[in-house]
Amino acid sequence: MPAEPDVDVFLSGLLFFDLVFTGLEKPPAPGEEVWTGGMGSGPGGIANFAVALSRLGLRTSLAAAFGTDVYGRYCWDVLSRQEHIDLSHSQQFPRWHSPVTVSLAYAGDRAMITHGHPPPVPVAELAGSPPSSRATVAHIGLDTAEWVHTAHQSGSLVFADVGWDPSEAWSAALLDQLACCHAFLPNEIEAMRYTRTDTPEAALSTLADLVPIAVITRGGAGVLAVDSTTGETADVPALPVDVLDATGAGDVFGAGFVAATLTGWPLADRLRFASLTASLSVQHFGGALAAPGWHEIAQWHARTRRRDYAFLDEVLPADTETGTSRRGPVTLGFGTEDGWGQP
Repeated sequence: MPAEPDVDVFLSGLLFFDLVFTGLEKPPAPGEEVWTGGMGSGPGGIANFAVALSRLGLRTSLAAAFGTDVYGRYCWDVLSRQEHIDLSHSQQFPRWHSPVTVSLAYAGDRAMITHGHPPPVPVAELAGSPPSSRATVAHIGLDTAEWVHTAHQSGSLVFADVGWDPSEAWSAALLDQLACCHAFLPNEIEAMRYTRTDTPEAALSTLADLVPIAVITRGGAGVLAVDSTTGETADVPALPVDVLDATGAGDVFGAGFVAATLTGWPLADRLRFASLTASLSVQHFGGALAAPGWHEIAQWHARTRRRDYAFLDEVLPADTETGTSRRGPVTLGFGTEDGWGQP
C-alpha cells in the first residue's frame, strides 16, 4: 500500500432510488388503499454504505451505474454535492431507467418492491482497476471476483456483503470469493441459506473457516462475530430503539464496522459502534440519508454515558454542541435552484 492511498474506502455495487413509506400498521391487502404517516426518498443500494462511510469522515469513492432520468440525476447530485462522495469511477447512462425500490416500513422491519433492468455496463467493469484504498466494500456476486481480487492484491482490506437472492438458489459458489476478503457481513437469513445451516451460530462456524472476520447480523437479536486474526469472538445485543425505518440499516451497520476496524478497536467495540450507527439510522426516514455523522454519535454518547461505550471517549470531542448534523432533505420534490434540496 502507498503511504497515502487515493481514498480511504472504495465501493462498487448496484445503486437504487429508494422511496420509503413509514407509519404502516400492516401491509396493504389487495384492493385496499392505505395512507401512511411518513415518506422519504433518497439514494439506496450501495449508496447506503457510501453515505454512511462519508458521514463518518472517510474519503469515499463509489463506482456505480446511474441513469440520466430524474431519479439518477437526483442520486448523482446528492451523493457528489451533498455527501461529498467521489464519483469519478461511476458512469451516467442515457435512456437507462434507474432501478427503483419502494420500501414499506412496519412491525419494526421493512418489505421491499423493486423494479429495474441490468445496467448497460456490468458493475465489475465500472470498478475496473480500483484506486488504492485502505478498505474496499463489495456486494459480492458471481461477476465481482476479478476486481475484488485486484483490490485485495493491492493491499486493501475487502469487506464483503451480499444482497437478497431473488432466485433463492443461494449458490454456494459465491462463497468462493471470500478467499480474498477480510470480512463478510451477511444477515442471519443470508448466512444460513448460503452455508446450508439451521442456526446463525452454525453459519458463523462455517463462515469462520472461509474468511478472517465473519459477522452475522440478527436485527433486534443483536450480532454475532468471530475474528480469526485476533482469536476474538463476540455476541453483542442490539440497542433498544423505536424503529421508524429499517431501510438500509444493514449497510449503515457495515459502514460503522469498516470505520471501527480501520480505527483498530477490539471486536466487541467494533460491533457496538456498528450497532450504534445502525440504531441511530433507523430512527429517521430514508435509508442512506438517515445515516448518522460524528455529531449525532457524540450527542448520543453525552446523553447516555453507557460504560460499554467508553471507547468513544478516544475519538469524540468533549463539546457536543459544536458541529452540525449532515442529514439532508429526504423528499425528491423539494429541489432548489442550485440542486435537489441541497442545504
